[in-house]
Amino acid sequence: MPAYIFGKLTVDHWDWYREYRSVTEPLVARHGGRYLVKGGDSERLEGKEPLGHALVLIEFPDRQAAENWYRDPDYARMIALRQGSGVATELALIEGCAPPG
Repeated sequence: MPAYIFGKLTVDHWDWYREYRSVTEPLVARHGGRYLVKGGDSERLEGKEPLGHALVLIEFPDRQAAENWYRDPDYARMIALRQGSGVATELALIEGCAPPG
């Protein structure tokens, strides 16, 4: 069953992003993940919470692959980089639905 990482980022400056992206994108692929949403225009349809400056949705083959990506030591450095850059992040691991049939 697929699993998803959903992130909402609120960013004051993007100085950190080039390094973060250069490590994170290949790391996602190494763990079997693929980006479904990475930034892009967004519009709130309901609710009052701000959408943030960037929304991200990554699909992994299963929960274990998503957890392995998040706990990868190479990603730990990127978490520290992002957090040290003052980026407010909300990140969630969401289990997907079984394929129909």
